[in-house]
Amino acid sequence: MKLLRVTVWNEFIHERQNDDVRKVYPNGIHQTIADALGRHPELAVKTATLQETDQGLGQSGLDSTDVLLYWGHAAHDEVSEEAVLRLQKRVLDGMGLIVLHSGHYSKIFKRLMGTTCALRYREAGERERIWNVNPGHPIAEGIGEYIELEQSEMYGEPFGIPHPEEQVFISWFQGGEVFRGGSCWTRGSGRIFYFSPGHEIYPIYHNPQIQRVLFNAVCWVRPQGRRAEVPLHVPVENALEKISAQGAVMHDREGRLTR
Repeated sequence: MKLLRVTVWNEFIHERQNDDVRKVYPNGIHQTIADALGRHPELAVKTATLQETDQGLGQSGLDSTDVLLYWGHAAHDEVSEEAVLRLQKRVLDGMGLIVLHSGHYSKIFKRLMGTTCALRYREAGERERIWNVNPGHPIAEGIGEYIELEQSEMYGEPFGIPHPEEQVFISWFQGGEVFRGGSCWTRGSGRIFYFSPGHEIYPIYHNPQIQRVLFNAVCWVRPQGRRAEVPLHVPVENALEKISAQGAVMHDREGRLTR
């Protein structure tokens, strides 16, 4: 079976600058996630970070990626417009995208959602209960009624996203808020899953159930087939039924707009 090519992208800033984060993720959040996914033989997993050439989002790397997991927080504004456009095109062409935690405010997520993606938040180390509201969904496979996290950052409604096409998880927090923290969309030929748990101070990505959700999500967002070949000029002689060109035209034989 052909291996599913997975890239775990992380801006990799907090782990290098904050001692509390470094204690939880000494090799970076990206490496913790990659190590967990790498235990599945059907996946070929690599990592990329903001510090690398082309910010770890170069064309060749994206072309060799079937599913990309994206974690960002402190450096959303540092991701270049060129990188965002490359990411957007790959998703529209069929690459799966999993946006994690504070990646909700990344340029690429806001671009694909077309909304503010803003939310309410609180950093108090409170309990989070991630309710499985769609147990028949492939992303929820192997997950019980809920996942309990003893410490988490609160993300609360209203969440400025377009209505999810599928809702898999909804979080409840000790302070009383709720949040649509596991949501699915399709953009072009690509599937997108947003999963909110993952504040960098807490060992959330070490949790086996969280790791199971990420594996399930990778399998679900994987490319579903060939990308749509558009735009594509179809000459008269290539029409499915025989026709003749009639009247004036605004495009030449190659499909280029004329003046």
